[in-house]
Amino acid sequence: MVLRSCCKFGPVLVWFRLGYVVLLWLCVTHLRCARAETKTVVQKDAEFDVTYNDTVTSDNQTIYAFNHTVSRNKTEGVRVTVDVLSEGAESSPILFVVRQKQAVLSFQVPLILRGLYQRKYPYAHVGRTLCQPPTRSLTETQYFFVDVSTLSSLGTHYQLRISRVDSFTLHTDKKFSFTASPSQPQYFKYVFPDGVDTVIVKVNSEMTFPCSVMSIQDIQCPVYDLDNNVAFIGMYQTMTKTAAITVQRKDFPSNSFYVVVVVKTEDEACGGPLRFYPLRPDELIDAGNRSKTLDVVVSPAISSDVYVMGMLFCLGIFLSFYLLTFLVACVENKRMHRRREGLLNPADMSPAETGKPGVTPVSPYEYGSFVDNASTLSSEAITDSIASDANYGYMERSLESVAGRSRQESLSSIEEDDYDTLADIDSDKNIVRTKKYLCVSDLARKDKRVLSKKYQIYFWNIATIGVFYALPVIQLVITYQTVVNVTGNQDICYYNFLCAHPLGNLSAFNNILSNLGYVMLGLLFLLIVLQRDVIHSRALDRNDLNALECGIPKHFGLFYAMGTALMMEGLLSACYHVCPNYTNFQFDTSFMYMIAGLCVLKLYQKRHPDINASAYTAYACLAAVIFFSVLGVVFGKGNMVFWIVFSVLHILATMLLSTQLYYMGRWRLDSGILRRIVYVIYTDCIRQCSGPMYIDRMVLLVMGNIVNWSLAAYGLLKTPNDFASYLLAIAICNLLLYFAFYIIMKLRSGERIQCMAMVCILFTAVVWGFALFFFFQGLSTWQKTPAESREHNRDCIVLSFFDDHDIWHFLSSIAMFGSFLVLLTMDDDLNNVQRDKIFVF
Repeated sequence: MVLRSCCKFGPVLVWFRLGYVVLLWLCVTHLRCARAETKTVVQKDAEFDVTYNDTVTSDNQTIYAFNHTVSRNKTEGVRVTVDVLSEGAESSPILFVVRQKQAVLSFQVPLILRGLYQRKYPYAHVGRTLCQPPTRSLTETQYFFVDVSTLSSLGTHYQLRISRVDSFTLHTDKKFSFTASPSQPQYFKYVFPDGVDTVIVKVNSEMTFPCSVMSIQDIQCPVYDLDNNVAFIGMYQTMTKTAAITVQRKDFPSNSFYVVVVVKTEDEACGGPLRFYPLRPDELIDAGNRSKTLDVVVSPAISSDVYVMGMLFCLGIFLSFYLLTFLVACVENKRMHRRREGLLNPADMSPAETGKPGVTPVSPYEYGSFVDNASTLSSEAITDSIASDANYGYMERSLESVAGRSRQESLSSIEEDDYDTLADIDSDKNIVRTKKYLCVSDLARKDKRVLSKKYQIYFWNIATIGVFYALPVIQLVITYQTVVNVTGNQDICYYNFLCAHPLGNLSAFNNILSNLGYVMLGLLFLLIVLQRDVIHSRALDRNDLNALECGIPKHFGLFYAMGTALMMEGLLSACYHVCPNYTNFQFDTSFMYMIAGLCVLKLYQKRHPDINASAYTAYACLAAVIFFSVLGVVFGKGNMVFWIVFSVLHILATMLLSTQLYYMGRWRLDSGILRRIVYVIYTDCIRQCSGPMYIDRMVLLVMGNIVNWSLAAYGLLKTPNDFASYLLAIAICNLLLYFAFYIIMKLRSGERIQCMAMVCILFTAVVWGFALFFFFQGLSTWQKTPAESREHNRDCIVLSFFDDHDIWHFLSSIAMFGSFLVLLTMDDDLNNVQRDKIFVF
């Protein structure tokens, strides 16, 4: 019965419970609605430049209504300033919403800004500038409302002030000072005046820190003026003391833009110290006083006429060298024409001009003639003039014997290996090359066609290397420039922003144009070398005794390679300056290494033509240098392991090269090397104290080892950040040391330096001095942060178009061209000297 009764009343209980739940829900809803109805919304008509002190809770909301008149011809800024006066407001901040006709701005106070590693910095004082929507009417009254609310049940006291910014619009060439902080960014409007298409916006401060950001944004709402969103749109760059952005009218359809200045919450982006990581992730960090006083000025950039003047100036400088070369060639042609007439008509000449004993005759090769005047000289006249030179002790021989020997040599194989691998010849090399005093004739015994073919490989190899190297470089820098233009991040490239003149999509056209000198002068040098090559080839075809038996053996392959390397240096330096930074600095230095290496090889080849390095060996070594340059840039900064390994390899390479040069290649690196070293030390130092056999060579190598060991020690102790420049300094120091040794030994051997070569040496030394002065001005450096690099920026110094680094490009290209001419002409005094009278050193 009981069970049956429960089953009977079960549905009733279920419906009773369901009705109870519905009733309870209705009560709760009613209570909530009643509570919501108790929240007070107060709207106040507010005025500008009045400070409102009020308290807000979760039960009330205040709306401030403002109105102001805007004019189409005058832009007036409106600024909202808020202070929270209550303690502990971080847990329940106040929300401020500014509602305008075409924009909404909202922010909380205290304002929480994040730094690296999610650090949180609260700011109780906030100031924001309202975005001003454009108006089409001559005058218009606009309304906006400021809503103040919070979810805190406790009262939070605040201050609100709306004020006008009378200096909201910037004027051309008028400096304006202001103060900004992370929670109080500032921005101003600039309108392009008529006739001005490009301006430079400069922001300066006497304070290095706090770090800040300058941004250029289009006239649109919202304006991104906080640290966490300033990079969303427009162009921007970080700054410490200075920043500069070149702005073009074509990029802004409204013919106006905003200049936004934001102070960052941390200084790490500008190279400043970084705070310790907080122990608790949610801990709020007091940022301290991060206010910064700055000034901004907008100046017109250069006009198109200045661009034209800059390009004409650049072309004029380097075309003048073509004109000068042509004039020198004409003077030499006229002088040699008179000399030729004198040789053909000796009866009409004075005794001093007839080549009598005691007077050195001048050959067509003397003084670096650029024209082929020897082609019209008769064999008898040449023979007579040579035989009459008693100063150099010429041997009397007929051209027939020389021609016959030349024909016999032509019957031999022209393969270099056939000469080097024969056992008797190898034995002969040991005899010849280990003599105490060597002459050029001892090291110029190989077939001329073999060596010519060997050294031409230098040119073809570097031309191939240049093509394969340059094409991906061009592609990469175009990508860099595209990224800069699309993202607006001007911290990617290290320009001199105070003198960076854009053209098309290029941000710094002047830095690219100034590299034209390397290309033009490299081409001019190739033409000069080609002229000399043609003259020499014609002389060989005539079996000219001077060309066959006298002077330094003429091989032009390395000269062609040097001219090509100079042109490639100009091209790659221009590519580097499209977007200069540490990742592509190797583009600017790779062919500098090659130029230095080729100059050393050419100096050595002059008196060691048979034993100079092959093109494959030389370029393999240069490739290793560039490989270490890349490793140094990527891993060398502060990495002591890398510096130890590099210094050890540097010293080992110096010792191996010294041994190779001292013994003229007549030594072997094998398992018995240590035994032979011990034996030499025992016989020459312990058993009997004897000096070195080759004293001159030993002096050069000792000095070279001192220099290189010192550079290795400096690198190991200082670990310079700019490894590429450090490596280039090693190459240049060795080149200068060898060049100085060569000049000293040349003069010590009784040889002389002709007028043309002396003029080139003095001119080149002076130009190098001025070039280095401008190089060390240091207008930017990628060893520091972009903001720190901009502290070194300077204004243009020539034609308001070129800066100090552009002058370095001009002068260094001229100095390199002059250095090449020195190498080309420095031994022209030996053109009439037999090779067995020319010493090897």
